[in-house]
Amino acid sequence: MKEFIATFHTHLSALMTCRKLTSLGLTARMMPVPRKLSSSCGTCVLYQSPDPHLEIMDEDVEGVYEVTGKEQYQLLMENE
Repeated sequence: MKEFIATFHTHLSALMTCRKLTSLGLTARMMPVPRKLSSSCGTCVLYQSPDPHLEIMDEDVEGVYEVTGKEQYQLLMENE
């Protein structure tokens, strides 16, 4: 199981995506964005999944990252 972080432009978007992920039976929780990543609203969703599920991200997603190590992230998707 891989770990991913999705950042968002709004808190509501983060909440809606977190709910979608948990409805799929995935472990997901909202948390403050790590210092190495930026976010407009300061809230991200940390989740565990075999794949990043980019297709279910809310339209206000800022970026999706795979956690590759302690404080190391690989950008998978960016939405401006």
